[in-house]
Amino acid sequence: MSKRYTITAALPYTNGPIHIGHLAGVYVPADIYARYLRLTGNDVAFICGSDEHGVPITIKAKKEGVTPQDIVDKYHAIIKQSFEDFGVSFDNYSRTSAKIHHDTASEFFKTLYDKGEFTEETTEQLYDEEANQFLADRFVTGTCPKCGNEEAYGDQCEKCGTSLNATDLINPKSAITGNTPTLKQTKHWFLPLDKHEDFLKEWILKGHKKDWKPNVYGQVKSWIDDGLRPRAVTRDLDWGIPVPVEGGEGKVLYVWFDAPIGYISSTKEWAAREGKDWEPYWKDKDTTLVHFIGKDNIVFHCIIFPAMLQAEGSYILPENVPANEFLNLEGNKLSTSKNWAVWLPEYLEDFPGQQDVLRYALTANAPETKDNDFTWKDFQARNNNELVAIFGNFINRVVVLTNKYYNGSVPTPGAFSQVDEETLAALKAYPAVISSSIERYRFREASQELMNLARLGNKYLADEEPWKMIKVDEARTQTIMFVALQIAAGLATLSEPFLPFTSNKLKSILNLTDLNWNAVANTDVLVEEGHVIGQAELLFTKIEDDTIQKQLDKLIASKKANEAANKTVEPQKDTITFNDFTKLDLRVGTILEAEKMPKAKKLLVLKVDTGIDVRTIVSGIAESFTPEEVVGKRVTVLVNLAPRALRGVESEGMILMTETAEGKLVFVNPDEKGVSNGLQIS
Repeated sequence: MSKRYTITAALPYTNGPIHIGHLAGVYVPADIYARYLRLTGNDVAFICGSDEHGVPITIKAKKEGVTPQDIVDKYHAIIKQSFEDFGVSFDNYSRTSAKIHHDTASEFFKTLYDKGEFTEETTEQLYDEEANQFLADRFVTGTCPKCGNEEAYGDQCEKCGTSLNATDLINPKSAITGNTPTLKQTKHWFLPLDKHEDFLKEWILKGHKKDWKPNVYGQVKSWIDDGLRPRAVTRDLDWGIPVPVEGGEGKVLYVWFDAPIGYISSTKEWAAREGKDWEPYWKDKDTTLVHFIGKDNIVFHCIIFPAMLQAEGSYILPENVPANEFLNLEGNKLSTSKNWAVWLPEYLEDFPGQQDVLRYALTANAPETKDNDFTWKDFQARNNNELVAIFGNFINRVVVLTNKYYNGSVPTPGAFSQVDEETLAALKAYPAVISSSIERYRFREASQELMNLARLGNKYLADEEPWKMIKVDEARTQTIMFVALQIAAGLATLSEPFLPFTSNKLKSILNLTDLNWNAVANTDVLVEEGHVIGQAELLFTKIEDDTIQKQLDKLIASKKANEAANKTVEPQKDTITFNDFTKLDLRVGTILEAEKMPKAKKLLVLKVDTGIDVRTIVSGIAESFTPEEVVGKRVTVLVNLAPRALRGVESEGMILMTETAEGKLVFVNPDEKGVSNGLQIS
């Protein structure tokens, strides 16, 4: 075992709130791991903070007419509060706009600069003449040269995943003005990753072939096999950490360079507050460093940041980088720009006191080796069929019966039967089983082993039937309840990494204070006879269908809004002459009667007063309006359209309609008073 653990969770970007993809990919597994290590008696520094530099923040600030600092202040507060409310147990949550980070990142850069670890290159970069500035990668869009996606960014095509330079794009456009940029020379500093290729091959491809996750190892191997190239560590931008050497005026550290140093500065901040020395957590070989990230950050944490640490010379390297794949939502890729997400602040508002339900659902369905899909129906099933029916049911029965039979006092057991002995032995084995899964970063597997312990308790009660035994053998009932209470105490402790709020509530119900992970495995009695427990409280409540439907309705509304935003106006039809137009006889009319066409979903049969006559018109509006809604409507009617038989009914004209961006039909009608039926429209 290591002397200490430094656990980092990817710095969330402060241009929006946290959503379930972030939680499933990074923060829930990282929190499980940190809580587990603390429970097993380890020295842990669990570190995170807000990533507050980079182009997307400046773009958002421009759009909203505020400063970048306004943007990061807003979302840093939202993100930090969400993490606290959700129970993510960071030892320190910092931010990259803090002075301690600026100082740390600047010092790190200068150390590498002084050691000659950078190269200086003058390159041609895209420049917006109207905006009078160089265009950072996210300020440029164009066509991807690999897949033809016309909305690729200057650093990456999000459709095919290809890493790009802005100058690689076909038909590039400035995101600021929409103009075609020009090429202009500029000087920057580069980290020559090719210089570190041999070290990375030895350290990762040979040293971590067996213990790193296949998805992580495979992506890193692909990058190394493709040949590593120098990567710019500075850029032309006015938001970020100024380049701290001569010639760096008007330039800042590239966000990918300064962000991972945020782990170090956050650790410094924590150590200063706690009166600790920060250096052993980053420089002692007896420290285990683990990075929790999503798969889009693998290259930065497995190739670039280690190359930076190695170049500096005094830092340890990560022991593991257990990156997860992506979480999709209801069959579609999560998208912040399209609002196709479940946002953590909204979840906490819609499901008060149910943080652990989401933690469990995300862990049980974690995208550990492949992309997985979150659905609200699965969320509901995980809660109702597992947390309520298995875990909660077992605890409720144990606590209710203990209070009913013994006034809340743990009974004195008699001689244990073979079943009792096997059950208690199984309980003592569970810490090692769950530990094995957690230490191999198999959190989904670990969560199911925890649920298996609750299943063990339920089966034991169902088989031994204390509610029947109490009528014939009170002594045997005491033993049954004693064994069941030991399982309940084990669950209170072993559930803490996965269900921290539930664990605390259960410990309160059972009046437990000092149990730890190893005690469950090594102690024969977890709750002594005579120990008094509290009254039963529901740990989980059933989630009804209407609650889930409200969440689905939110997503449907987002989808419709996206479709409306992306809907294009139909192009103009071929030009007609004035004489062509005068052939159309458009009149004001009123719908007098309406009924549904039998065996037809879309058709209504209307009686319309056109001012000339009352005629029948069949209209395909039944999916948008009921007959009652249209009676009395003023409408515009094309009266000289040739009659046409529809399902045996002759239709003598056409009602003019249009369709909103949301797909809703709307009557094109005259609203002014005094416009009578039969008046011509010209």
